[in-house]
Amino acid sequence: MRAVVISEKGGPEVLAVREVPEPEAGPRDLTVQVAAAGVNRADILQRLGQYPPPPEAPSWPGLEVSGTVLEVGAGVAGDGWRVGDRVAALLPGGGYAERAVVPAGLALRIPDRVSTIDAAALPEGVATVWSNLRAARLSPGETLLVRGGSGGIGSLAVQIAHALGTRVLATAGGPQRTARLGALGAASSFDHRLPDLAGRVLAATGERGVDVILDVLGAGGLAENLAILAQDGRLVVIGLQQGRRGEIDLSTLMAKRAAVLGTMLRSRPLDQRIAIVDGVRRHVWPFLDDGSVHPVVHTRLSFDEAPEAHRLLESGEAFGKVLLLP
Repeated sequence: MRAVVISEKGGPEVLAVREVPEPEAGPRDLTVQVAAAGVNRADILQRLGQYPPPPEAPSWPGLEVSGTVLEVGAGVAGDGWRVGDRVAALLPGGGYAERAVVPAGLALRIPDRVSTIDAAALPEGVATVWSNLRAARLSPGETLLVRGGSGGIGSLAVQIAHALGTRVLATAGGPQRTARLGALGAASSFDHRLPDLAGRVLAATGERGVDVILDVLGAGGLAENLAILAQDGRLVVIGLQQGRRGEIDLSTLMAKRAAVLGTMLRSRPLDQRIAIVDGVRRHVWPFLDDGSVHPVVHTRLSFDEAPEAHRLLESGEAFGKVLLLP
C-alpha cells in the first residue's frame, strides 16, 4: 500500500510517498480503508526526530483517520462492527497510509451529518479536549480560555466547551480569525498579536480571571496565563509551541491556589486511551448528531502534497484542520 513516510529527520521535504507493507491486524482490531488522515503538530515533531512513535505503531506518521471498515477482528465481531461501516479512529501512529489498523476501542462511528473525509478532523482533537477538560474538572457555568482557538484542537475546544455549558473565551491571530471564533461559540475572542492580552481578558471577566486555561504555548505563555487565572484556577498545558522550559512565580500560584496540569495522549496506556474514547462516545459525540459541534477543516490535500500540508500547519495560517487524502 502507499504511505507518506519520513525518509530522514528534517524539514517538510523529507516526506515522501512510498510503498510499505500492509499493517497486520490482531483479533481485537479493525482494518480501515483510509479516506483521510488528520495532520497534527505531533506529526511535525515526529518528522523532526523529536517525538518517536511508540513500539506498537508503524514508522510513518498519522494519529487519526477516517474511512470505512475493511475487516473486523474475530475478538470484536460481536460488538456491532460490520464491513463497510464508516469509522473515525484514534491511532498511535500510521495514519498517513491507504489502510490502517486500529484497536476497536479507539474507533467511533461517523454520525450521519458528518462526511467520511471531514470526520478525520475529529478523533485526536476531540479526545484531547475531552480528556483535558475532565482533568481540569471544568464545570458548567465556569469560564474557559482557549489559547490558540483557531487551531485544529482549539476550534473543537471552543465548540465542545460551549456545548457543555461553559462560557468560552479564546485567542487567535488577527481580527478575521477572532471573528470566526464567535461563530463557533466563543463569548469573547482576543487578538493575541495586540498588547496586554492579560489586561483585556481580565477586563472581559470583571477582573475575576478565568477558571481554566487550555494552553498550547507552553513556556512562553506561563507568566501571562498565571496572571489571567482566577482564584482556584487550573492551567492545562497541551502544547509547547513557545518552548519546553520556563520560570513560574510560585507565590502567584500559591496566592491563587492555582494548579498547573500537563498531559499527553499518544503515550498513555491503551486502556486509558480506550476509556477516553468511550467518554467521547458517550458525552461529546452526541453533539455531532445535533450539529452543536462540527469538524472545522481548512483544506484537504493529497498524499503527494504532504510537505505542503506540514508547511501550512507550521506557518500558523490554517484555521481548523489540514487533512491528507490518499
